[in-house]
Amino acid sequence: MHPMEFDMSRQHDHNPPHQIAIITGGSRGLGRDMVLKLAAQGVHSLFTYRSREAEAAEVVAEVGRLGARALALPLDVADSRSFAPFAAAVREALAVHWQRERFDFLVNNAGIGLHAPFAQTSEAQFDELMAIQLKGPFFLTQALLPWIADGGRILNVSTGLTRFALPGYAAYAAMKGGIEVLTRYQAKELGARGITVNVIAPGAIETDFGGGRVRDDAGLNGFVASQTALGRVGMPDDIGDAVVLLLSDGARWINAQRVEASGGMFL
Repeated sequence: MHPMEFDMSRQHDHNPPHQIAIITGGSRGLGRDMVLKLAAQGVHSLFTYRSREAEAAEVVAEVGRLGARALALPLDVADSRSFAPFAAAVREALAVHWQRERFDFLVNNAGIGLHAPFAQTSEAQFDELMAIQLKGPFFLTQALLPWIADGGRILNVSTGLTRFALPGYAAYAAMKGGIEVLTRYQAKELGARGITVNVIAPGAIETDFGGGRVRDDAGLNGFVASQTALGRVGMPDDIGDAVVLLLSDGARWINAQRVEASGGMFL
């Protein structure tokens, strides 16, 4: 795997080591905003993309304009067989580009949406969601665990749909419910290394996720806004800012928590 990178000027080499985040699914949607918001805070990143290489290259360049460094590596989180070579590529990238053995933050963000009634959800759809939303983060985190710095952070991404139920999301929300339970177990087992593990649960956000229904369906958008205390649908910026907050030094004592970032949906 050969990462795309923005080649920073050598004038910064004398600076103290930067924090480094690994973010899955960082070429678009919420992941892209996370990468950029972290870059604005001086956090470097290694993010993954599945197939949209051009979009990934644009994010890498934009991070460079913000004065940080980003690398992009291809990864299909549904293919657990690729995790060992991916971890090896991460280790090599850390050594070559940052002269480091460890990274600081892991954000398990990559995922797909599925809107299908429970009675009509196929086994193939279920298995795909399982591979991407639950098995993927479980075993990818396991593969990267040796390279996460002691005192680092893991942030898993869930959904507001684990707290409130909307028809059509049974399989999707069930996987995310699994992620929320997994988060508590990871926090318990990794606490000896000083690693905190939390979950962020976005509400409805205007992105292309799930076919862009929240963004493009005016009726759905209006309904969500009417059921949100702050009176609007969320934007990617809202989630990127929340991720920066949860990865900040000030959040060091927050551990094993589900933090919903929904503007107050269905209160």
